[in-house]
Amino acid sequence: MKPRLSPALHQHLILTPQLRQAIRLLQLSTAELELEVAEAMASNPLLDWVEDNAAGPADVHETRDADGAEAPQEQEFVEERWDRESEPWQERIGPSSDGGDGFDAASERAASSETLHDHLFWQLHLGHFSHRDLSIGVALIDAIDDDGYLRDGMDAIAESLEPEVQASPSEILLVLHRIQQFDPVGVGARDLGECLRLQLRALEPDTPGRALAITVTEGALARLPKIGIEGLCAELDCLREEAQAAVELMRSLDPRPGAQHGDMPAGTYVTPDCVIWRQQGLWRVALAAGATPRIAIHRGYEQMIQGASSSDADYLRGRLQEARWLLKGLESRADTLLRVVRCLVREQAGFLEFGAQALQPLTLRSIAGELGLHESTVSRAIARKYVRTPRGTIALRDFFASGIETEGGGSASSTAIQDMIRKLVEAEDPRKPMSDARLAETLKAEGVPVARRTVAKYREAIHIPPSHERVRIG
Repeated sequence: MKPRLSPALHQHLILTPQLRQAIRLLQLSTAELELEVAEAMASNPLLDWVEDNAAGPADVHETRDADGAEAPQEQEFVEERWDRESEPWQERIGPSSDGGDGFDAASERAASSETLHDHLFWQLHLGHFSHRDLSIGVALIDAIDDDGYLRDGMDAIAESLEPEVQASPSEILLVLHRIQQFDPVGVGARDLGECLRLQLRALEPDTPGRALAITVTEGALARLPKIGIEGLCAELDCLREEAQAAVELMRSLDPRPGAQHGDMPAGTYVTPDCVIWRQQGLWRVALAAGATPRIAIHRGYEQMIQGASSSDADYLRGRLQEARWLLKGLESRADTLLRVVRCLVREQAGFLEFGAQALQPLTLRSIAGELGLHESTVSRAIARKYVRTPRGTIALRDFFASGIETEGGGSASSTAIQDMIRKLVEAEDPRKPMSDARLAETLKAEGVPVARRTVAKYREAIHIPPSHERVRIG
């Protein structure tokens, strides 16, 4: 056989800078997005603010996409619709459940800080874990540091579970592998190589450089700074272009996946990303005014490219491409957020109507399946996002809940059961508080069979002390 060259066509999914930017924009809160856009505006002269009072055909022109085609006008439409209907909405809904007037409460709503562990525990309780695996999962998440790494070995985790749970290292490892599928991608890794490998395996199989990059993370990663590209080519017997693509792909990954959580200090005021209101018996969804910064490409600078010198033209073209990427990323973020919130409203209309007791079991997987998205995309879309509703300003993550089967053949969410426990405790005789066993019996009589230990777990989750601490005499 003789070596020969033959032309061939292949399709590859490339993790382009534009795609990476869109992914990053999606997971930003409104406040973080404003800072991101402000920095872009300061560094890119081709970006310009669109004045809110400058409505009209000019605005439509300024939001055209990179090829000059008119971009979707969902943002302008929903903002105008919300501004026009906000006052009637306030009059129809009246006072909200948060004690405010149902309209201005959002500006007075403070957000609690969500740490990486909060985010992981939330996903853990949404998963279908047995009680035993749930205990192992809690121990594993407790051992994950703020960067997202698991620093303790399997034996140390096993010791922390004793004497309540006797688990082998192999059993703990199986639960760890499930946690490593959580958002953010790469969490739960035990070293940098595993962290990058988890992120690489989450990419499409035909991503250029992916297979070689995985091989590098399995052995040559620690030696890479010393041997360089040439040494990597010799060690793995690959072409320089292949090695370069693998290295560039690894550089695009996040070596500290947990660092993106916990940056919001407690007491930070939140701005709703969307508004949910009821109109003529139907629930409506719109982006909140200001949720997506109103920016556009400065046409004056764009027109200067034709007459600029070679160096200036290259600079302006680079900034023009960055501006187009940002506008596309903002459009994609708004579209994905609207799709997710509309789906949540369809699934949890009872929650909006009647409160937590009507919350249905709902997982990231079910929403992702309905929308044709990856679970991590849904997780990024709801991360640190809030919606203004007739019941007050609510975090999007509050629309999700795990569930159990009821005796009637249906299901009840953990949040609904917690609300039932809270109401039972509020109505109990303070001189003879209900024990966890009695609460379990009462819930079972209402068609919700839960074990005593499950009641205890839910009671602790909503910060209700045990019965002996709730005794009140006189």
